[in-house]
Amino acid sequence: MIGSRICHDLISPIGAINNGLELLEMTGSNDGPEIQLISESVGNATARIRFFRIAYGAAGDQEMGRAEIVSVLRDLMGTGRLTVAWGPMDEQPRDAVRMAFLAIQCLETAMPYGGRIEVTCERERWTVHGRGEKLNVDSALWEGLESAIVPQEIQPAHVQFALLPAVVADAGRKLSVVGQGTDMTLRF
Repeated sequence: MIGSRICHDLISPIGAINNGLELLEMTGSNDGPEIQLISESVGNATARIRFFRIAYGAAGDQEMGRAEIVSVLRDLMGTGRLTVAWGPMDEQPRDAVRMAFLAIQCLETAMPYGGRIEVTCERERWTVHGRGEKLNVDSALWEGLESAIVPQEIQPAHVQFALLPAVVADAGRKLSVVGQGTDMTLRF
C-alpha cells in the first residue's frame, strides 16, 4: 500500500513536467540539450515509477494485459544493456506479474554488465531466466531467496531480495533458484 501511494503521488508531478516539455516543443523552445536531458530524465522516472507500482504496490485481483506489461518493460529497459522478453501472450494476474517483476529486479542486480532476461509461464508455473556475459552474484542475497532468511543488513537497493520470498510464500508458492555459469533461473 505504501509503494502504491508513493508511486501514485509521484506520477502526477512527473506527468506535469512532461506536459510542460510538450508545450515547450509546440512553441519551438526545445532546441537545447538541457530540454533533451530533462525529457530523457522524465521518461526514465515515469518508466521506473510504472515498474515500481507493479513490483512494490498492492497487487489486487485484477488482470494485466500483455501490452501494458511489455510497455512497462520496454520503457524501463529502453536502450540499456539489459533486455527483457515477456513470454506470456494472455492476461496475467497482477500478483503473478508482481512476482515476475521482483524476480527481474533480482536478476538485474546480478547482471551489471547486461544480458537478457526471459519470462515464461506454463500451467501457472513461472520461470524467470537471465543470461549475461558475466554475473555478479552476492551469495548471501541469493541464498536468502530460497531460505526466506533475509540478511540482517540488507541495503535499500536489494529490498527485492527480501520482498520476493515473502510475496511468493503469501501466494502459496515455493521459490527455487538455480545458478550456473552465466545463467540464473528463478521459478515459482
